[in-house]
Amino acid sequence: MLDRDYFESLEPWYEVLKKSGLPVFIYGMGDGCVKLLKEFKTHAIKCGGIFASDDFARGNEFAGFKVKRLSDVESGYSDFCVAAAFGTSLPEVMGSIRNISKKHTLVFPDTPVIGEEVFTKEGFLERFADAEKFSRLLADDISRAVFENVLSFKITGSIDYLDRIFTLPDEAYTDILRLSENEIYADLGAYTGDTVKEFLSFAGGFRKIYIFEPNGKNFRKCVKNLMYLDNVSFYNCPAWKKDLPLYFDKGEGRQAQISDKGVSVYARSLDSVLAGGECTYIKYDVEGAETEAIEGSSETIKNYSPKICTALYHRAYDMLDIPLLIHRIDPDYKLYIRQYPYYPAWETNLFAVK
Repeated sequence: MLDRDYFESLEPWYEVLKKSGLPVFIYGMGDGCVKLLKEFKTHAIKCGGIFASDDFARGNEFAGFKVKRLSDVESGYSDFCVAAAFGTSLPEVMGSIRNISKKHTLVFPDTPVIGEEVFTKEGFLERFADAEKFSRLLADDISRAVFENVLSFKITGSIDYLDRIFTLPDEAYTDILRLSENEIYADLGAYTGDTVKEFLSFAGGFRKIYIFEPNGKNFRKCVKNLMYLDNVSFYNCPAWKKDLPLYFDKGEGRQAQISDKGVSVYARSLDSVLAGGECTYIKYDVEGAETEAIEGSSETIKNYSPKICTALYHRAYDMLDIPLLIHRIDPDYKLYIRQYPYYPAWETNLFAVK
């Protein structure tokens, strides 16, 4: 059972920075830095500057600041706080971040991957009943520990909460999904085919694979990378709650998403593509459209109870909204969550099985 008093006692990351009385530097550039500067403005935090690791800083400017090297900041200040503004799963980079946290106060503010809504302590406490409900539905102690610690991280920005709950994908595949070579697999958000190859490494084979990838460049790479496989159907479209035309922002890398502008595309629901046919395993990683994609799979879920893996980290309250949606569609699922090694709390995944 979640303890409301515990969460009320947690100090938000912005209060940690303000109470320190120290200069605050942002670590990293790009979209994450832009979002973080916006949060700084909201919470009246002055940005002392921006830095990158010594290997990446080139003296360029970003958001009106000359980008410094970490060593330059450390030589110029006896102490300072760090707010990290990028994501990484690279062990060496994560190790460097841990080393910085041993010398300086470091937080990873929880800015949304997709959308404008931001996770806040106040917003979470307003939805505490939903969090309690999901907590009661979780099937094992690891899931309950992941849920509590990820929520704690989202409030405080402290990587200590994440370091204690990391598990590797192998554990989820082996102990929860338990895939076989008889799976009919729908990969919604297949990128360039990497998750299909991961699936195959654990399943050993398959009966049929359905692939959804909306980004044209990624789709072509996906087809090229998987063309050696038989009985695979490729769909260059977004997964959605029904079939209809939408706008799609190509973005960069994995950051492509449904938008109010961009390229006109025709979205498909999985229910429509399958047309009543069977599916035994569905993976959702659709850059913030997980809710809509799950709604577009609801008949398949009701009829066939497929194993499910879905991302829980793209939007501010995905950790509450998505599990409760799946539970409403089919309340007999056992629900698990796992946090793969990543700073910040990206690669948080929900698994639903029977």
